[in-house]
Amino acid sequence: MQSFTSLSRFVARSTRAVTALALSAGLALGSTGAAHAQSVPIVRDAEIEALVRDYARPILKAAGLANSNINIVLVNDPAFNAFVAGRRMFINTGALMTAETPNEIIGVIAHEAGHIAGGHQERLRDQLARAQTMAIVAALLGAGAMVAGAATDTSGLGAAGAGIVAGGSEMARRGLLGYQRSEETTADRSAITYLNATGQSAQGMLKTFQRFQTALSLSGARVDPYQVSHPMPRERIANLETLARESAFFDKKDSEALQQRHDMMRVKIAAYTQGQAAASRLLRGTDGLASRYGDAQSTYLFGDLRSALTKTDALIKSQPKNAYFHELRGDILMKSNKPAAAAEAYSTAVRLDTAKSGILPIALGQTYLAMGTPDALKKAVVEIRKGLDRDRENASGYRYLAQAYGMLGDVADADLATADGHYYSGAYQDAKIFAMRAQMKLQRGSPGWVRAQDIINYKAPSKKKK
Repeated sequence: MQSFTSLSRFVARSTRAVTALALSAGLALGSTGAAHAQSVPIVRDAEIEALVRDYARPILKAAGLANSNINIVLVNDPAFNAFVAGRRMFINTGALMTAETPNEIIGVIAHEAGHIAGGHQERLRDQLARAQTMAIVAALLGAGAMVAGAATDTSGLGAAGAGIVAGGSEMARRGLLGYQRSEETTADRSAITYLNATGQSAQGMLKTFQRFQTALSLSGARVDPYQVSHPMPRERIANLETLARESAFFDKKDSEALQQRHDMMRVKIAAYTQGQAAASRLLRGTDGLASRYGDAQSTYLFGDLRSALTKTDALIKSQPKNAYFHELRGDILMKSNKPAAAAEAYSTAVRLDTAKSGILPIALGQTYLAMGTPDALKKAVVEIRKGLDRDRENASGYRYLAQAYGMLGDVADADLATADGHYYSGAYQDAKIFAMRAQMKLQRGSPGWVRAQDIINYKAPSKKKK
């Protein structure tokens, strides 16, 4: 009885090991990020999201994904990495800040689009199921040998049984790794196809893999290619370079305007995530618009607000139709406790924002909340709801909406907005509590009552045990 208990634990551990393997991040540009999607630190920024969507739009169209509701999510992580989970593509801020050109990020997006278009996640689940079956069968075969060895007091047979268990698990693991390596190569080739179809160079992809190769060489590590789920960087570079150089677009450069937007994004991320010194180092020796933008951002975050406003007004004078310069002006004025003036700046940003981000109307709504008058609070509700119509999953937006309703004395809608905020934050039990509270005050069958019922009826996906 003792031996069977130990064996069952061994089988469970073997199966869990194969499962964990499929959910590991591996090297950058992995396709198995579903495990990370549950608790990743998300970054929301209208300017950066608009730029990354501009990078992705032609690639997704070339991949046949233009109408697939692919959502790109920014992750606050300094590592150069990206991954996909379902219909979501996650890109680390570290990748955005490290990439020196738009083309490098576009290459990353093309690779991840290859995973989505190729249905790699669905097939990976099938491969995982097969690998688990192989591990279990090996464990059961090994169990028979171990039991026979114990019954006949033959230690060699028992040891052989243990070897079968371990060997079967290892075969399953290596088989799954081999499958993942083949899918990475397929995604690389698909990325080249998408870049060619959109008239863009693959040099950015090559530079990314060269960065990986250098990091691996500097680490001094000896890595078994069969122990990783992605092809080794040198192998990927060799395969990619042959295909990339065949393209008529290999030497094509990003436009100056796009490069400028990219540089402004990089320095903004540096200022917010790594501080003033990092932002200064990033654009040291330059005196262009991106450098002045970075200086204004750093001054706003770490310096004198009056000076930050002067620098931002100079930026607006150089590009009066740049929505994000007006957004920065609004940020500075809100921090200076001038909500009325901030409302004017954010209103201009909303009007100029061709990407129609939901973030900017919500920011405008916050200025009306800060004013606190009945008329301002009604405007806050209008603007925040406008933002949420564009950005339905913006959990913080619902919290501001609940605050506005609460200050207006509308308790039912405040409770419902709070329920939505909890729901989109993943706090489903809290969401249900506030939804039930809202339902008690709402007219049965009304849109709000129906929404509350949807939250109450929602069944959260069960967490898989590791």
